[in-house]
Amino acid sequence: MAEEGLRGRCLCGAIRWETTAPPRWSAHCHCESCRRATSAPFTSFIGFATEDVIWAGTPAAYASSPGVTRGFCAICGSPLYYKGERWADETHLYAATLDDPSLYQPDGHAYWAEHVPWADINDGLPRR
Repeated sequence: MAEEGLRGRCLCGAIRWETTAPPRWSAHCHCESCRRATSAPFTSFIGFATEDVIWAGTPAAYASSPGVTRGFCAICGSPLYYKGERWADETHLYAATLDDPSLYQPDGHAYWAEHVPWADINDGLPRR
């Protein structure tokens, strides 16, 4: 994955983001909450220090569960970020919003115990 200067946006382009430092981590998430928030069998995140994410436009926010906020575009509905008390100093950006998704390289799978059995992934990455 690129070291810094990643950029992304929502579907309609009303909200854009860019980063000023390398990501802390990247992973596919299989938890039920992320599946429901994205209507997908899993989603992919890139974790950054919150201070390293710059927004153009202001995402709307939804408190999806206690201590968790999910940001999205109020115009087109694109999910943009996840923030949780457990990772208070991080912003988890949805990798699918990258301007160049080929820059994404996941490190592993999170919440594998909650994965849907019909999404067969044989990428050899660690499952936690």
